[in-house]
Amino acid sequence: MTMQSDVAAGRLSPDEYRRNFDLDATPPLTGRQAVIEANRCYFCYDAPCVEACPTGIDIPGFIRGIATGNVKGAAVTILEENVMGGMCARVCPTEILCEGACVRMAQEEKPVAIGLLQRFATDALFEAGGQPFARQPSTGRRVAVVGAGPAGLSCAHRLAMFGHEVTVFEARPKAGGLNEYGIAAYKAVGGFAQAEVDFILALGGISIEHKALGRDVSLGELRREYDAVFLGLGHNAVNALNVAGEDLSGIFDAVDFIARLRQEPDKSRLPIGRKVVVIGGGNTAIDAATQARRLGAEDVTMVYRRGPETMSATWAEVEWAQTNGVKIKHWAQPRRAIGHGGRVMEMEFEYTRLDDGGRLVGTGETFTILCDQVFKAIGQRFVPSPFDAAAGEVLELSREGRILVNEDRETSLKGVYAGGDCVPGADLTVSAVQDGKLAAHAIDRALRA
Repeated sequence: MTMQSDVAAGRLSPDEYRRNFDLDATPPLTGRQAVIEANRCYFCYDAPCVEACPTGIDIPGFIRGIATGNVKGAAVTILEENVMGGMCARVCPTEILCEGACVRMAQEEKPVAIGLLQRFATDALFEAGGQPFARQPSTGRRVAVVGAGPAGLSCAHRLAMFGHEVTVFEARPKAGGLNEYGIAAYKAVGGFAQAEVDFILALGGISIEHKALGRDVSLGELRREYDAVFLGLGHNAVNALNVAGEDLSGIFDAVDFIARLRQEPDKSRLPIGRKVVVIGGGNTAIDAATQARRLGAEDVTMVYRRGPETMSATWAEVEWAQTNGVKIKHWAQPRRAIGHGGRVMEMEFEYTRLDDGGRLVGTGETFTILCDQVFKAIGQRFVPSPFDAAAGEVLELSREGRILVNEDRETSLKGVYAGGDCVPGADLTVSAVQDGKLAAHAIDRALRA
């Protein structure tokens, strides 16, 4: 019997595609709902939710603004600390950050819906239009920002507020970074990522050049031509499975799949298999698996090498995937991809366990899963390929290969700062925004010294 791959586009009706990708996964609050929810807040003086927020937003303060009808003031309170507060309200793991620290949790109550309230306020400001921030007088100083993702745009916005002229270098056709290319479509519908970019650029003093570091411009050139440089490079490589058959047709990097899906306005043009395997246990794996289901895959299985307690995806993301029909299999690692006619048809896995020393080991027992497509989501990393070591562009790196920075986000090269996923720390949009903001303050102090 000849086995054939079953990968096709247009599996669903136009209305199904619309429901699956054009509607919010979590609907926004109405005005009445927002006021009711805001009044659940205790407005703690020493609020643990503020401590849990990487950007330090005055959460009780902005919620009080909503409760008293000052929605614009609430939005400004948010955006003063986190200029991407609108996107973070959509994608932040609030269940382990601000909402996870809510004092109502100590009473075994439902936490205040901080994320939804933050979205309510920022969306209202965006819909009303206008720019609540103003630039200080020009300093005549010029700063280069490499990467138009959350870290780079946060840094650029704060520097522009300080009166500096900022040029952002971005390799991709659109600004936004992870927010534009790496987040599930149903989390940021209606072109919100670009609307947020437009809001940031509307401040003035920020220009974007679509050039890649290491290809179109070098770090050395930027250091010579600008008064300071900020690197918001993100991850630029994905981890390989390193198993036999990995080069078979039908095996893809999950990040590429998500990026293509985000940029395709007509989701019916995207081919998807009936049986899909996603390898990994993080939020990228969740997004790939869930969107595969929503494209029409009938059987989607996530396979993770350890137990559920060590998955980097939050419990809310895992629950969301399961609600969408994704099966999750733990304690198994890929051994080989099995193909027919050059295309993947099966994935072989080995069961795993922890040995007496706590190390992950294979048991020797294997099983296979039939599949038409495989998405790899076992992590991303930073590779210093954009830097020319021969030209002295050598930055000190961590053992994991990320750029080391001090508390001001300055690298080992004077005048060069970095933040976001290319430096050690949590790979979260909100953390990247904070890195960019802190670096901007440090750059401003250095330029005024």
